[in-house]
Amino acid sequence: MFTLIDEDVSYDSRFKMNPPLAAREDREALLEGLADGTVDAIATDHAPHEPAAKDVEFDRAPFGVLGFETALGLGLDQLVRTGRLPLMRLVELFTVGPARVLGMERKIAAGEPADLTIFSTERAWTYDVGESPSKSRNSPFDGWKFRGGPVATIVAGRVSFRAH
Repeated sequence: MFTLIDEDVSYDSRFKMNPPLAAREDREALLEGLADGTVDAIATDHAPHEPAAKDVEFDRAPFGVLGFETALGLGLDQLVRTGRLPLMRLVELFTVGPARVLGMERKIAAGEPADLTIFSTERAWTYDVGESPSKSRNSPFDGWKFRGGPVATIVAGRVSFRAH
């Protein structure tokens, strides 16, 4: 919702998400809340659906889009590079903020398995939903170009993703 508004899209089911896209004023209020600390976390509506489920009339399509794969790239491009947020605030909104909200605060400690995302602020890449490991293809960001994003993800101490 910090990227697109309802005026930006047609009734294409790839844009049907929760919360739904809203008006420009709502987007601006959200951006202010992210900057001033009113908003504690950023989450995605990562809700993959089989292509057939989304290939219907807008009103009949389920809510949900692919979100994990583009979230960090969108945050870097739309929030940090625009001067809306400092980088460390974005990192907090994606990490400790959601953990606090969910009561899942964890620490990185020697000898303990870690959950980490290693990212670059400069890696140029284009999102191609056709290369997604997801069963779904419902992303409004197919073809978008990003500067910065995940390089690797480590879950419970094991590498689960590496950018190519």
